[in-house]
Amino acid sequence: MTRTSIAPIKAAITAVGSYVPEEVLTNQDLEQMVDTNDEWIQTRTGIRERRIAKSPSHATGYMATMAALNLCEKNNIDPKSIDLVLVATITPDYQVSSTAPYVASQIGATSAFAYDLSAACSGFLYGISTAAAYISSGQYQRVLLIGADKMSSIVDYSDRTTCIIFGDGAGAVLFEASKNAYGFESAVHGSNGIGRDYLNIHDGGSLHPVNENTFKEKNHLVRQEGRTVFKYAVKHMSEASNKVLEKHALTHEDINYMIAHQANKRILDATAQQLGIANEKVLTNIERYGNTTAATLPLLLSDYETEFKKGDKLLFTAFGGGFTWGAAYLTWNYDIKN
Repeated sequence: MTRTSIAPIKAAITAVGSYVPEEVLTNQDLEQMVDTNDEWIQTRTGIRERRIAKSPSHATGYMATMAALNLCEKNNIDPKSIDLVLVATITPDYQVSSTAPYVASQIGATSAFAYDLSAACSGFLYGISTAAAYISSGQYQRVLLIGADKMSSIVDYSDRTTCIIFGDGAGAVLFEASKNAYGFESAVHGSNGIGRDYLNIHDGGSLHPVNENTFKEKNHLVRQEGRTVFKYAVKHMSEASNKVLEKHALTHEDINYMIAHQANKRILDATAQQLGIANEKVLTNIERYGNTTAATLPLLLSDYETEFKKGDKLLFTAFGGGFTWGAAYLTWNYDIKN
């Protein structure tokens, strides 16, 4: 008796959507708030402006919902056909109640179950592997992955080392079984618990609950040690990327585009240099949005969707608090429908 091998199901991105708030916070605006200037910010970060969700009701769940609706409307997707909704975020609407179920309900994904992923700036990257695994296993047909963060809700606007970096936004992608040879290929992930000493919010967790000094000392807002984060980010993003390339016998010349977390332009440049990837292949939008944490990768996909061609080789990489990091290799599944 001859056994017939069944080809594995390959997961592919089939649709992209996004949302950014209308309100723009420029470097010139920040000059009026802290001791900084436009030249200093651009030289060190590459950022000119960022979007800020000023309305209290426009929280992470709202932005994630808008990105998901944008995806569905652009691509004529019935939300009822979605099986799973994943929201990567570190700024959920509530500490206990997961944001993803709210988003699923808001968009009318009544057949889906939903949950949040938390890996800081690596959240969406980890979500790619998670979504792909659900599709490849045959368990689900449509997985909606959203990266969304309202960083303005945890930024100290009197701290010039952090307030210049972060912005708000959301991006969404839909994963389905590939109908061609293209889609998710593989990923490499890593983490190191030493990172929580260098990038964190001190109070509000079970280790340091909110107390009478939390708000006076601003311990409910994000802090980071920039130099340490920079060093670890470049090292681990480049190492993970090289491992992915080696796994598929690829060189930097084979890659069409690098889709990297938009943490800092200098980190992007240093990582690309380590990998030998030409500047024109490194996609950026940090100059307009800043660092939107879990939203940076899907916002890049949305902004450059019309540039991608079927079969393009995309190298994803990210680094986040924890520390968390990784890289993923994906071949683009479709040409945009004009």
